[in-house]
Amino acid sequence: MLALYSETADVWSVQDMAIALDMPASTVYRIVRDLVKASFLEPATGARYRLGSAFPRYDRLARNTDPVVRAGSSLLHEIVLQARVPCVALLSRLCNDMVMCIDHEAAKNVEFKWSLFERGRPIPLTRGSTSKVILAQLPAQQRKKLLASGSGNGSAEAAELSQKGDLFTFIRKQGYHISYGEIDPALIAIAAPISVPEMGLAASISLILEDKINNEDLERRLVLLLVSSASLLTEQLRRSEVTEIIGQSATG
Repeated sequence: MLALYSETADVWSVQDMAIALDMPASTVYRIVRDLVKASFLEPATGARYRLGSAFPRYDRLARNTDPVVRAGSSLLHEIVLQARVPCVALLSRLCNDMVMCIDHEAAKNVEFKWSLFERGRPIPLTRGSTSKVILAQLPAQQRKKLLASGSGNGSAEAAELSQKGDLFTFIRKQGYHISYGEIDPALIAIAAPISVPEMGLAASISLILEDKINNEDLERRLVLLLVSSASLLTEQLRRSEVTEIIGQSATG
């Protein structure tokens, strides 16, 4: 039911929900009543309902407890400063069957528009370096299963990508990936992996910038910046996992 909500359909009546979900209105009403009670929905005008206060509350909780956000948010600021060009830095990670941006920071002088790179937005699984460096970290069987379902939706693009084992081997060995105009035609994305399997984390850190300002020297410098930043963040996450395990053992 909550999946009905979107930026273009932000209020729903019980009757409209019942029609969209092919469910009895009485059943929908009982569910809506429970969702309102739990603050996931709240009454709007005209006997309709919008998303409730539980979402910003849980988003704050997610920000404060997500290990990648906790360790990496301040690093995004440093990356943007050190890049010294108009750019957007972002943290993304695999969340169930999709890659999602979990934090981002834009330089003050950014004038270009980007379509998908902000917190809470799914990123195409089959396009762009942000997703591909994450896919490259996964075991081949897990990657194929992911591409065959979920965000891949069984598309021809996903099916073709699932067969490109050599591409993912190359990305994994190289330690970064650059995509040119795969999501936004005028932009390039440079991404480096953050892989901490012991914490169940497959993530990436990326820089988005305009293709028109790119050159070989800049690209080389930004690759080094991202790879070193990703390595630092990965090490911080591993240390935090060890510290947590030691703490649990001591209290146990």
